[in-house]
Amino acid sequence: MTKLLLAALAATVAASAAAGAQAGPRHAQNDTPCFFISQWEGWKAPDDHTLYLGVNYHEVYKVGLAGGSSILQDPEAHIVSITQGPDSVCNPLDLQLSIVEPYGIREPLIAKSLVKLTPEEVKAIPPKYRPY
Repeated sequence: MTKLLLAALAATVAASAAAGAQAGPRHAQNDTPCFFISQWEGWKAPDDHTLYLGVNYHEVYKVGLAGGSSILQDPEAHIVSITQGPDSVCNPLDLQLSIVEPYGIREPLIAKSLVKLTPEEVKAIPPKYRPY
């Protein structure tokens, strides 16, 4: 009986550890969901001041931009993320982004807000603006 309990406890601990490692980091102060830059899979911009970042193929973060950029609407543009130090993103200041148009012109993007959307909020995004 004791061996069975120990085996069950070990399985539970292993499953919890695996789930925590896959979920990504957490912000220490308020347990806000965070993600690693390497988990970022895609992006779409419904307008000049908003980005939807696809993370882990099922999560979406909405980024509000100060100033915005008309280049976001260019289908050939791409976003560059610069990481200096830890690559976890827990607040807008962690995002060091630039948009680059096909001719090589680079424009900085300043993130002013970062919100993880609920599954219901993701479903409400028009399909052409979903980052997956």
